[in-house]
Amino acid sequence: MDTLDPASLPHAKFGVGQSVSRKEDPRLLTGGGRYTDDIVLERQTYAAVLRSPYAHGELRDVDTRPALEIPGVIAVYTGEDMVSAGYNPLPCPLPVKSHDGTPLIVPDRHALAVGRVRHAGEAVALVVAESRAAARDGAEAIELDVEPLPAVTDLEEAIGPGAPQIHEEAPGNVALDWRYGDQEAIAEAFKTAAHVTRLSLHNSRIVVASMEPRGAVAEWDDKTERFTLHLGCQGAFGLAASLGKGIMNLEPGKLRVRSYDIGGSFGMKAPAYPEYVPLLHAAHALGRPVKWIDERTESFVSDYHGRHAQVEAALALDAQGNFLAVTIEGLGSLGAYIAGFGPAIPCINIVKNTVSLYKTPLIGVSTRCVLTNTTPISAFRGAGRPEANYYMERLIEAAARETGRDPVALRRQNAIPADAIPWKAASGLEYDSGEFEAVLDKCLERADWDGFAARRKTSEAAGRLRGRGMGFYLEVTAPPGKEMGGIRFEPNGDVTIVTGTLDYGQGHRSTFAQILCDKLGVPFERVQLIQGDSDELLAGGGTGGSRSVMASGTAILSASDEVIEQGRAFAGHFLEAAVADIEFGDGAFRVAGTDRAIGIMELAARIREAGPLPDDLPASLDAELVVDSPPSAFPNGCHVAEIEIDPETGTTRVVRYVVVDDFGVLVNPMLVEAQVHGGVAQGIGQALGERVVYDEGGNLASGSFMDYALPRADELPNFVFGSHEVPAATNPLGSKGCGEGGTSGALSAVMNAVNDALASRDVAAIDMPATPERVWRALNQG
Repeated sequence: MDTLDPASLPHAKFGVGQSVSRKEDPRLLTGGGRYTDDIVLERQTYAAVLRSPYAHGELRDVDTRPALEIPGVIAVYTGEDMVSAGYNPLPCPLPVKSHDGTPLIVPDRHALAVGRVRHAGEAVALVVAESRAAARDGAEAIELDVEPLPAVTDLEEAIGPGAPQIHEEAPGNVALDWRYGDQEAIAEAFKTAAHVTRLSLHNSRIVVASMEPRGAVAEWDDKTERFTLHLGCQGAFGLAASLGKGIMNLEPGKLRVRSYDIGGSFGMKAPAYPEYVPLLHAAHALGRPVKWIDERTESFVSDYHGRHAQVEAALALDAQGNFLAVTIEGLGSLGAYIAGFGPAIPCINIVKNTVSLYKTPLIGVSTRCVLTNTTPISAFRGAGRPEANYYMERLIEAAARETGRDPVALRRQNAIPADAIPWKAASGLEYDSGEFEAVLDKCLERADWDGFAARRKTSEAAGRLRGRGMGFYLEVTAPPGKEMGGIRFEPNGDVTIVTGTLDYGQGHRSTFAQILCDKLGVPFERVQLIQGDSDELLAGGGTGGSRSVMASGTAILSASDEVIEQGRAFAGHFLEAAVADIEFGDGAFRVAGTDRAIGIMELAARIREAGPLPDDLPASLDAELVVDSPPSAFPNGCHVAEIEIDPETGTTRVVRYVVVDDFGVLVNPMLVEAQVHGGVAQGIGQALGERVVYDEGGNLASGSFMDYALPRADELPNFVFGSHEVPAATNPLGSKGCGEGGTSGALSAVMNAVNDALASRDVAAIDMPATPERVWRALNQG
């Protein structure tokens, strides 16, 4: 039996709280990754998508005969084929309603266009050929007969008189007119306020631009009468259900979804996309696998975009500077169709996040969700959380300037004190934990807040303007759901975790292994992970909303408890002791009060080698269960950015950036910091350059990296990261979620810094993105 030294156990080096490198990095860095485009199946064919060159038009005819004459082309499928096959339109199951009680209007959206095209890039036909080149040639040969119609891409124009009607069932192009809040109380608060700050704020439309474009390989098995779809997504279990049963009317289990390595997603790859339906249809019809990989230029017009809203924001304060109420009224973009999580972003998530970590007693949100002739909008890193915090932080900064108050003091005065937690926010949510003032103080110290004046003088001496901005934020992570936890002790000595979240760059293989090592003491290097195969899953909420560690972590711990209980029975048998006398700790089962023990890995080996065991013992050491994942948590933090502007060119650079975050317990601090770096980079990109632009005809004018200003590495500063851990009280790990907090703090910090610099020249505030042209024009407007 084992003699165990706790200092040598796996959790001493690989447990919760340790900065452990990602398990997959050696494989990926040596070319061992397997992405969708690496999949090659026997007798595989290739597909290309014909996309509409028109933003709006009546689709009179799709003549596929020229395509079928191209050597190598096997088949062409159109929207009529999809309708004839009986497939359902793509759904949007969000149960949101307009203020008058009418449900969200969800116009039909077929996998391939039927009757009309409504945005440039909409999928019209799928061509299948023996090679990619032949498929592309076939798509180009299809002759479209389209009667162009007027298009509208601007939100305000779309709801104006005489605007083109995009869907007849959505009059005035409004699919949802949503409201929240006690309107009478809010009106009274603004009426009696000593000061009201009002801002018109725009949140730019974003191209997600993940490193790996979307793609999929579809296959049909005649023997099992099942489909398999290989692709990058954010949750195999959920996608199999929504695509298989929800769209294609398949019986449960008839569609298997498999994901491997995924080159980024940020929310974009979560929903079922139109292209997947004709791919599966073609695989069944032809009896051969069909592979489709998107081109980057197509991704710009077909991958769901992010953000995009126009709001009027207002903050009411009393004579002492206490916040009385905040309102957000405006327009949220849906694009040409309603996709995935789109309608929740400018409505539900704005309510949940705008009040942030402040004592603001009232919030009102009024949003009209608007259809335009543009690529549909869905989730992008934070999905309403960065936007909401941006609105609030811009209001606070403006209110401080207008009333002559110190912006830090104003935030401190209105922050929820630690001794008031738990706190029932105006959003209706209850914050279970938080030390917001301590986070603020730690960030101010690390940022050398008091030394800014000297740095500003140095910049001015060099001919540059320097500005400083803060983003003090709280965000609400994903709501609860179902999650699977599975633990298997394999014949080769490995231990496999099975769970329904899905890693697309976060580092789950290490993080989840650390949780298991900490709980069971199994060797870190022996822990494997299954997460991207719907056949292996009993449930799975996927990865999104910063939920993975909370959801899968809870499931892993619950499954571990089951392993321990089963292990006590086995240990009692092998140690010849009563089960009641068996204790577990430090990776071993022990007979209480003795030195007799057996390590969990040795126990697993003994079970495998023992042959038939008594009937009163469990079937195995393995565990498999489904848990209710924890409720939303409330990560929060403070970001301070300093920027320099070259007044001759308007070029803005972020020169200092300091973060202090409260993500609760950090399972892997190094990976958490990496997540923050990525989120901040995306926030800086949106604040200073990224913006989708359409021309008058509704075509994308910013359709490549030549004219879409994705931030480059040399445009980003070194980030200073700090943590102030206040464990969440709502989940056993005490974690709060960290994947999107970087973006929630960055938008505010950077734009407040830009406007601070401009204010030093008595220039009025500008909105994002603060491109060199916009900044230069603001400085030279006189």
